[in-house]
Amino acid sequence: MKRPHIHLSDIQGYSQLVIDATLGVTDMVEAMHHTMLGLPMPLGQVGAKPVSGVHGVVYKSLQGSSALVYRLVRHATAAVGQGLNSAVEYCHPERDPAHSSAGRSALVSILNGVLGDHMQAHGNPLTLRMAWRRDGQTLEITRPALAHAIPHASGKILVMLHGHCMNELQWCRNGHDHGAVLAAANGFTPMYLRYNTGLHISENGRALADQLEQLLAQWPTPVQEVCIVGYSMGGMVARSAFHYGKKAHHGWVRQVHKLFFVGTPQHGSMVEQAGNLIDKALEASPYSHALSRLGKIRSAGTTDLRHGNLIDEDWKGHDRFAHADDRRQLSQLPANVQCYAIAAMIAKKPSEIWGQLVGDGLVPLKSALGKHRDADRALHLPAEHQRVFYGMHHLGLLDSPEVCDQLQTWISEVR
Repeated sequence: MKRPHIHLSDIQGYSQLVIDATLGVTDMVEAMHHTMLGLPMPLGQVGAKPVSGVHGVVYKSLQGSSALVYRLVRHATAAVGQGLNSAVEYCHPERDPAHSSAGRSALVSILNGVLGDHMQAHGNPLTLRMAWRRDGQTLEITRPALAHAIPHASGKILVMLHGHCMNELQWCRNGHDHGAVLAAANGFTPMYLRYNTGLHISENGRALADQLEQLLAQWPTPVQEVCIVGYSMGGMVARSAFHYGKKAHHGWVRQVHKLFFVGTPQHGSMVEQAGNLIDKALEASPYSHALSRLGKIRSAGTTDLRHGNLIDEDWKGHDRFAHADDRRQLSQLPANVQCYAIAAMIAKKPSEIWGQLVGDGLVPLKSALGKHRDADRALHLPAEHQRVFYGMHHLGLLDSPEVCDQLQTWISEVR
């Protein structure tokens, strides 16, 4: 059966995002308009307004008339949004479509990665919910349902956690799936998780801890061993899950033997770090200050990637867009679990200094290997638990036979 690329609920979700964007742009334009009316020096004080003289009179007059126009635009936009929403609701859209094309899933995953926290807060029907998936379908986590969906479930489970702006279908790239290959070679049953990567990593970590506890309790055969492969952000969500699983005294924590990090930004991604610098630059002048709002639409999950926040205490009570120092409180790997890290460098030779900074194009080399100038933050992985691949980019880690062979070597080692 051909899977549809768009659903009725998608129209509702996309229209909601368009309405939100229109309102946001209206706010931004109004702020820029008032700034220009004030005509401060380009690097003058943000929010400075003329209060006297002819300029002050003109400013107040134009401010009042333009404010009326912007209010009318907001009211009209909101009315259009309510009308569209009511029209779609009348047709009873399916909230969690059972069948979906890979293209649709990829687009929705990107939207969730960029705007997922906003979408969840506003009840957008495109918001992804954390769920175990198999063959593109959501699994019901009860023993009878799992026994039916996975007739020959092994006592060894391989948990696969995807990266930022992605979903579980994207583990399969160019016809290769690390999870399927490793599971078949080692007698594991692969379990793929889909989650909203726009939420805080700590929120996903806490939810994953609960999901793992439920999964193992309902597994149709006695569980012997669990291994976890986390690609990019997925590795950080796994570390967060261990923290919350231990706090909740979950049993699954004791059953995980090995944890594999593949291109995981343990100490942050340079892309988000660059985004934060752009925020700061735009805020330097009142003329560009309003434009900084564009950068601040990025999700909580995205800003967690600046330093590698893993738990609530890393971000609660702080402005996540502020140009601030690393405040992380969780720095070490889970105890009694063998941890391994794979990193990539676009550079083809280890001697190329720029390559260590650029890493795989998204994650610096030291971050992927858990190295840090502060010994208390460094992960101190044994040398034999690290591997660097040269001439490879971030996405290349997903379908590299060499990466798969290295994972196979580690996963087959007797503990």
